[in-house]
Amino acid sequence: MTVEVQHPLNDVDTQSIGTLVAAIQEDPGKAATTWAARVAWQGGFRSQARVRGFDPTPSDEPSALGGTDTAPNPVEQLLSALGNCLAVGYAANATLAGIEIDELSIELKGDIDLRVFLGLAEGHAGFDTITAAVRIASAAPREDIEALHAKVVASSPVGHTLGRAVPVAIDLA
Repeated sequence: MTVEVQHPLNDVDTQSIGTLVAAIQEDPGKAATTWAARVAWQGGFRSQARVRGFDPTPSDEPSALGGTDTAPNPVEQLLSALGNCLAVGYAANATLAGIEIDELSIELKGDIDLRVFLGLAEGHAGFDTITAAVRIASAAPREDIEALHAKVVASSPVGHTLGRAVPVAIDLA
């Protein structure tokens, strides 16, 4: 007996994506999703986020900000979320376009003025800018990589969330 092992392009399960696309085309209501996380304070500046059934994701502040530096802080996690979202977008869209990715890396940086966070000023406490430098190694023609990049930037949920004002309600229960 011979068993054929198939390695899908870029290790992306295109069958699952195709099934999801077909289900949403049949019933557009299936496109509306809700995502959730639950965060529990652990003392000091440490906390843990629980998402679905995964192990908790820790958070802490660097020593210079009064933490114990045991984990990435929330703004580093936000940059990571953007980078991870972009990586998913590149993998999915490259696979659908038939582009093999040999290597993909995304370097992210963001600038924050700590005065508002520390109570020394009023104004914007978040990132003033975020930059991402994407490097893709592929045998695909440069114009195909540029088209891939444009499509990913145009469809990144985290990128779009960060790029526009999103209503945030923080209620005390």
